[in-house]
Amino acid sequence: MRHERRQDPAAPASGALSPDQMAAYVASLRLHNATTEELADSLDVSIDRASRALSELLSLGMVDEKSGTYVARHPAGAFSRLVADKFDRIVHESREIDRILGSIEDLTRSYDAGRQYRTREFPVEVVQGSQELFDRVGEIACHGPLGVDFAVPDQRTLIDYVEDEALLGRWLDAVREGGLRLRALVAVESLRVPDIVRMLGRVIEAGAQIRTLPRLPGWFGVYGPGAATLPVEWGTTFAEQGYSCYLVRSPVVVGACRDLFEELWNRATPIPGGGEDNGARMVLRLAAQGISDEMIARHLRVSVRTVRSRFADAMAELGAQTRFQAGVEAARRGWLM
Repeated sequence: MRHERRQDPAAPASGALSPDQMAAYVASLRLHNATTEELADSLDVSIDRASRALSELLSLGMVDEKSGTYVARHPAGAFSRLVADKFDRIVHESREIDRILGSIEDLTRSYDAGRQYRTREFPVEVVQGSQELFDRVGEIACHGPLGVDFAVPDQRTLIDYVEDEALLGRWLDAVREGGLRLRALVAVESLRVPDIVRMLGRVIEAGAQIRTLPRLPGWFGVYGPGAATLPVEWGTTFAEQGYSCYLVRSPVVVGACRDLFEELWNRATPIPGGGEDNGARMVLRLAAQGISDEMIARHLRVSVRTVRSRFADAMAELGAQTRFQAGVEAARRGWLM
């Protein structure tokens, strides 16, 4: 009766094979061409146990079977397949982890919304002045690029930004550097004021997107998925309230503001030659010529981070998963002309 070694068949060895599989593979290497019986005898195990290990090695592509005899494949080729399979599993698991982590934010908002609904407690802060608003937006954006959406229905607010060069410059720098991805909705009548048009041109040149509507319901802003600003009295303008507003972090309110902005944005008309053309579409056109991100950044006088942010915006708008797909879809839509 053969002596059966007490080993856990599921225990890992060499990072991929069980002890029985590794022992059978090593024996196959040494014997080079052997039957099941010869391998069992070499390993001092039963024929059934040796047969199971050989069958598993055969399915893993570690050995070949010819007329009842087994020949081990060269270790370089045999283990490269195991490594490739293991890498594929790691990639799949990594994607699953990313998907799970990505869902936490949405689930957290749902949790917070439910808790706030039950407790009737909504976190609201008062922001005094446009300088403080910029500082608060900067705090929100400190964890990474932040999407900022504004609806500005009046000329007075825009003119005040024209006149406050220092504050306007801070916003423009944040957009150029890729820290903010800015979209703004303005009323069509604002384009009748030359100073506003020039100012909007600078904002667009920095990389923002601007669209117009005949009328907007009121001033408000949305800052990523977690914050929004609302006027002290809905339907009024930022300027009319002395540039004071409420900063709200309630998921319910923020979600409603985001939905409202997207609805208005989809109805709005891009400013001719605006950011949607000079920003995202421009980097696509330059990339189609084989120009690197660094060269595009120097050409447009923006940071590499901004270039990559505009690529991301273009891919999102085109529904593309890769830059190649974005290029194909952009060509189909005539963006590269």
